[in-house]
Amino acid sequence: MASREPLTRQDVTDVAELALLNLSDDDLDRYTGQLDAVFDLASKLDQFDVSEVPPTSHPFGLVNVFRADSPPSSVGIDGTDDNVRQEALASGPDVEDNQFKVPPALGESP
Repeated sequence: MASREPLTRQDVTDVAELALLNLSDDDLDRYTGQLDAVFDLASKLDQFDVSEVPPTSHPFGLVNVFRADSPPSSVGIDGTDDNVRQEALASGPDVEDNQFKVPPALGESP
């Protein structure tokens, strides 16, 4: 196992600047120690032989868990229940032509 260089306060300062974080001196000292401990634990994983373990993106063998993308008929979108549609439209602030009316996007004029 290759040994690694300990994390320095300057390393944490550099990363904090990249992340646009304003850290106090106390924060830098605390985070340097904490992050160095995390990296020590992570480097211990190099001890394990994982050459026979297949790469995975998820620990479970899931296959397409998404539902079909279709509008619910309970809101009258398919025109079967106009009362339900009117009830849904009544909850909006402005309605035009049986649709919610919204302001134009990106300042476009109607």
